[in-house]
Amino acid sequence: MTPLPALWMLEMLTKRQIPKGRFTIAAKHHITIAEIYETELVDIEKVGANTMDNPLLKYSAKDYFFKAALCHFIVDELNAKLALEKYEEMFPAFTDSRECKLLKKLLEAHEEQNSEAYTEAVKEFDSISRLDQWLTTMLLRIKKSIQGDGEGDGDLK
Repeated sequence: MTPLPALWMLEMLTKRQIPKGRFTIAAKHHITIAEIYETELVDIEKVGANTMDNPLLKYSAKDYFFKAALCHFIVDELNAKLALEKYEEMFPAFTDSRECKLLKKLLEAHEEQNSEAYTEAVKEFDSISRLDQWLTTMLLRIKKSIQGDGEGDGDLK
């Protein structure tokens, strides 16, 4: 059985205890929640890998890999390259995705310190699939690292 219903139930119990001033009980519930995360949900890094094996969830895998690669990109360019290679090896269908192609263009633009090419690649992607707030924030952080000094208002569009 998945621990998620148990986590939800403990969250509800905790929320009910705090207004009543029962902080010790609420704290014990938080400890139990933390223990569940530590023991049952340890494999959080391989979410994309788990979804690619499930026929109903495999279409979400490319989004997980895309977002994970962007997180690696925030750390540094080499991290992103290694992650991208790993994801393409794990899930060959990712290679043909628009997300993977965007990542490759972004890596190339970043390597060349070409802010215009970076912005153009993002615009092209955004014209087909609108960027959500999280993606926009991550892409802006990466773009600022291209500009070096972080100048500009970070307009991607």
